[in-house]
Amino acid sequence: MACIVNFPALTNPNQPHASSTLSPVRCSANLSKSLASQLSFVSSFDHGFGSDASIRFHLKKSPTMKAFNSAVCGGSHIVASVKLEPPKIMISGAPASGKGTQCELITKKYGLVHVAAGDLLRAEIATGSENGKRAKEYMEKGQLVPDEIVVMMVKDRLFKPDSKENGWLLDGYPRSLSQATAFKKFGFEPDLFILLEVSEDVLVERVVGRRLDPVTGKIYHLKYSPPENEEIAARLTQRFDDTEEKVKLRLQTHHQNVEAVLSMYENITVKINGNVSKEEVFAQIDSAITNLLEQRKAASGSMAA
Repeated sequence: MACIVNFPALTNPNQPHASSTLSPVRCSANLSKSLASQLSFVSSFDHGFGSDASIRFHLKKSPTMKAFNSAVCGGSHIVASVKLEPPKIMISGAPASGKGTQCELITKKYGLVHVAAGDLLRAEIATGSENGKRAKEYMEKGQLVPDEIVVMMVKDRLFKPDSKENGWLLDGYPRSLSQATAFKKFGFEPDLFILLEVSEDVLVERVVGRRLDPVTGKIYHLKYSPPENEEIAARLTQRFDDTEEKVKLRLQTHHQNVEAVLSMYENITVKINGNVSKEEVFAQIDSAITNLLEQRKAASGSMAA
């Protein structure tokens, strides 16, 4: 029978901060357990996330080596098929930094599962789950939902099959050092932390100019995305917290939190200039993700035996 050879997570030595974890290796050769135990890892060949790659093994020097059929293993090695884990990405940005737009573009191109803590919270409350009930109790009292509840919601979502299979894009989370620490304890290690940097005057202008259509729920901006006609313009409203004074307070809180979180992900952080158009912002993000994948491929070639 074909044996299964399990190895611990394999990490690319040329990219100590990039994840290159591989699935357990299933050998296609008919090997006995005693013979399989003589296999030793030689090198990996990474061909990008979600695709088949090759792992090469050699037999250790031992008497059982003579029993190995050279016709099966090519005389010196066997090749097994494995699958690389897909990318795990975090994205952070201040209010009105364009994070929502970029998340749409990223998920559209790379097929990652978009996970936003706020959306999860609302969904859990709507379905009446245990976490949702606990969160609702705090919200009804006007209190912040404790980190432990939000962390559990995110953890449960990232453990779902689609997140494991396709990879994930974690939107605006973790928001604090305590959340980042708890997140790490569950074994979640992102490959890339994307930080959208937008100057404060641009952020204030974007927020103060936002307007909501109470009929359709669509968000407009008086300068960048004005309403289609006068009828819509007449009914637009402004959110109570979309004022210059309140947005500056929100920005101050955001900057304090993001600095703490960055201390956890400093080595994988890519800072993006968010002052430019959405197309130019995405071009920077796309380049960062492409570089991540290309580095894996390049490193795999240098590791080849």
